[in-house]
Amino acid sequence: MINVNDIESLFTSFTTTKIGVVGDIMLDTYWWGVVDRISPEAPVPIVSLQRKETRVGGAANVALNLRSLGAPTTIFSVIGKDAEGIELASLLNKEGINTSYIHESETRVTTNKVRIMGRNQQMMRLDHEHTNDITAEQEATLLKGFYKYVDTEKPSLIILEDYNKGVLTPNIITSVIDYCNAKGIPTAVDPKQKNFLAYKNCTLFKPNLKEVKEGLKITIGEITVQNMDKVHTALNENLYNTISFITLSEHGVYFSNGKDQKLIPTHIRNISDVSGAGDTVIAVASLVYASSKNMLLAAEISNIAGGMVCELVGTAPINKNDLAAEVVNLLTK
Repeated sequence: MINVNDIESLFTSFTTTKIGVVGDIMLDTYWWGVVDRISPEAPVPIVSLQRKETRVGGAANVALNLRSLGAPTTIFSVIGKDAEGIELASLLNKEGINTSYIHESETRVTTNKVRIMGRNQQMMRLDHEHTNDITAEQEATLLKGFYKYVDTEKPSLIILEDYNKGVLTPNIITSVIDYCNAKGIPTAVDPKQKNFLAYKNCTLFKPNLKEVKEGLKITIGEITVQNMDKVHTALNENLYNTISFITLSEHGVYFSNGKDQKLIPTHIRNISDVSGAGDTVIAVASLVYASSKNMLLAAEISNIAGGMVCELVGTAPINKNDLAAEVVNLLTK
């Protein structure tokens, strides 16, 4: 049983837990409208647009979740030198996120995912992006800034957030993890398939179930502790990671550090939209672990947070007070 005072102390400690986020940042654009007829030109709905909204996505949404919980947050990425990049940086700056290590590129565009929304449902998505790896010169610039940040700020943890958009190259991945290990700083990884097995020697590795199956090329079968323990063993044999933390959709989450392991069921929610839930989970798990070094607590709290943001439409950060109240409600009884 967790004490209420311990939860309060934990959430208070977030304000002094510095976290750096390295990865693919993007702009999420929402066009909201109503649909009341079908086009006479083609069998498609006509959306009468009423408002436009922009939010941050990808690694930027991870940073936003961290900042929403009070953590001093710095982000490292490469974007295009364009209007979308200006807007994305502005949105991050307004939230108090350090964007001084975001670099602009003349040869890339800022990833922009445009979602057409009708009746609170996503009807279509348009993606404008470049997914090729950043150049060696851009890698060097990013790493120079990263090393400076680590040496001067001494963060509590670094998150590598991969969306397969080209920022997390094999060289960036290896260099960041090796430097953090040399400095005694834990790393947390939210991977994608392309570089799945590149994150060797990371601290916390957080794929979802689909990514595990594809990345390791395995079948898992029934979701049991025994089967998930085999997955942790397979991940550890390939990555030498300290902790495996796997999100299992409606089945909850699983974690193992080789000694302790647990399958934590999901809490029943009214699901509206799963967009950005993974960003919230990695942000909350990383922050709680960095603050407490208690992975069971990190898994429990991030499982709750992931479910809470699924009740919202579109990508949105977790609310600190709401999360604290829900943690007290679910974990202290």
